[in-house]
Amino acid sequence: MIYILEDDDSIRKLVTYALESQGFEAEGFPAPSAFWEAMEKETPELLLLDIMLPEEDGITVVKKLRDQSSTKTLPVIMLTAKSAEYDRVEGLDAGADDYVTKPFGMMELLARVRALLRRSNANESPDSKEYRFGDLLILPDRHEVLVRDEEISLTHKEYQLLLLLVKNEGNVLTREVLLDRIWDLGSEPENRTLDVHIRKLRSKLGDIGSCIETMRSVGYRFRMQE
Repeated sequence: MIYILEDDDSIRKLVTYALESQGFEAEGFPAPSAFWEAMEKETPELLLLDIMLPEEDGITVVKKLRDQSSTKTLPVIMLTAKSAEYDRVEGLDAGADDYVTKPFGMMELLARVRALLRRSNANESPDSKEYRFGDLLILPDRHEVLVRDEEISLTHKEYQLLLLLVKNEGNVLTREVLLDRIWDLGSEPENRTLDVHIRKLRSKLGDIGSCIETMRSVGYRFRMQE
């Protein structure tokens, strides 16, 4: 099930129709109150979320989702007419996984939905191996990240990014590889999505965040400090 929280009736109906025509179950909501009511009955696989909404804006909605353990990793794509870099960064900072500006091509939107669902499902594959580096412990089978035995709340994409870097500990992963593996955006190396997520990941990890090293003009790597 995919939820669409969009107050523009024409856009909401068009996106719902497009998703259903591709075999997805989809349900649209014109206001956050209807969305929250539906969330009490069923949690979707993915949410398409507008920013400018009545009652409360999309930034507030995604922050609430990230604060709840049951939805902290729910994949979220923001749909909005606000295309300035500041607005994109604000949405990603709040916890969105991707950002599509209006007007958008329906084929592109469907491709991004498939890509995000594919990444999400792949990340849920069983992985019994634990990854421990000093005070950092990652438990993939429980989808948990702990620093000094305290759980760190990460969004779905932040978790995927950290796990990918840790699995390749010591190796440099280029921006193109990271964007392709996590967002299917390898052809867009100028995209700021990666930089925003790295910055937030470092902040949440505290001093462990310094282990994520920037390789200028190349990419990033995870390496334990000596």
